[in-house]
Amino acid sequence: MDFTIPEDASVFEAVQKFAAYDIGCLVTTNESGGISGVISERDYISKIALLGRVSKDTLIKEISTKSSNLLTATPHDSVDDCVEKMLSKDIRHLPLVDDDGHVIGMLSVKDLVKTMVQEKDETIKVLSDFALGRGGHYGAE
Repeated sequence: MDFTIPEDASVFEAVQKFAAYDIGCLVTTNESGGISGVISERDYISKIALLGRVSKDTLIKEISTKSSNLLTATPHDSVDDCVEKMLSKDIRHLPLVDDDGHVIGMLSVKDLVKTMVQEKDETIKVLSDFALGRGGHYGAE
């Protein structure tokens, strides 16, 4: 899945991609392919729909969040680090970039919550096993 879209594309094209891939945010790229920002469903609602603008006539770069204000995550970041980043800016998506700064994915609040629940379930299993005398080893049967 390509989570990028050129900043010179129309907002309508971004909305089409949101719908086609059931996603809520895309990383915008400049002419040289570098990250220029992000566009989200929130941007569409607050900067197009509520203002009566036309998505087919508006370029993404006119309404996107610019890279100077952009937070990203790397595969080295913990779930807690990512949650802190999202909470600090009241955002629901974090572009995931590799060590060279290339977009390799998009993290959503939903992704992080699922991971946190899975981690908690695993901890509960270990503690339950220990409490029931099955040993304190992870996944002991």
